[in-house]
Amino acid sequence: MTLFTLLLVLACERLFKLGEHWQMDHRLEGIYQRASRFSLLRTLVMAVLAMAVVYLCQRALEGLFFNLPLLVFWILVGVLCIGAGEVRLHYHAYLKAAAQDDIHACDAMSGELTLIHGVPPDCNQRAFLRELQNALLWINFRFYLAPLFWFIVGGSWGPVTLVGYAFLRGWQSWLARHGTPQQRLHAGVDAILHLLDWIPVRLAGVVYALLGHGEKALPAWFASLGDRHTGQYQVLTGLAQFSLERDVHDDKLETPKIAVALAKKVSMVMVAVVAVLTIYGALL
Repeated sequence: MTLFTLLLVLACERLFKLGEHWQMDHRLEGIYQRASRFSLLRTLVMAVLAMAVVYLCQRALEGLFFNLPLLVFWILVGVLCIGAGEVRLHYHAYLKAAAQDDIHACDAMSGELTLIHGVPPDCNQRAFLRELQNALLWINFRFYLAPLFWFIVGGSWGPVTLVGYAFLRGWQSWLARHGTPQQRLHAGVDAILHLLDWIPVRLAGVVYALLGHGEKALPAWFASLGDRHTGQYQVLTGLAQFSLERDVHDDKLETPKIAVALAKKVSMVMVAVVAVLTIYGALL
């Protein structure tokens, strides 16, 4: 059921998820706005409560009408949590602005795309485009690869683990946009996601390593297995840059396109691996 649901979710996401209407992050903004105190405990409690609601809904739907309502529920949760509808609009707006040499629009949209980790001040054009590539690679991970991992790991309770991850992802984005650095630090969401992203980053990283220069990327990947301190963003984007070395561009239009094309290729490989392993397991 997980593989079937996942394929339907990805198909639906590509067809009509083009804005914030079907985005879990947007739907939870009302909850985020009510937060007045920020702590690691509060973040954990909010995430657990969100997971508990999904758990109760799933239990209530089990066995009804040959589990058809449960299948619809799985698809609905998957569409809400997997995919970056609004961010995709920002990306296309950036490409349009870059094609028209609209500097102000480019800066605005690149600011949206690099919201979580930002861009170092006073960096040159080449360094800026590299950071933009990294931000796009990270967006693909956060909205596709990591949710895919937690959806599969959850097994029969995939929607529960998926919503837990999506809640934390949305909370981090909301704090980055509306909160202060101190509030984000006290909320502890970065530390939680650092732990949750550790395994999926290594799984995605090995695909990037195999697609890139193996003589450089694979040793870096093996080194990352024992690295508990480097941020997951740096680990993933560092491995991905080995693949992007093949296509060095300084063009503000082509450079992000190359990163997105690579991210899509990695996503397709990950889905294909999941499909093969699922079918193989069903045949045993």
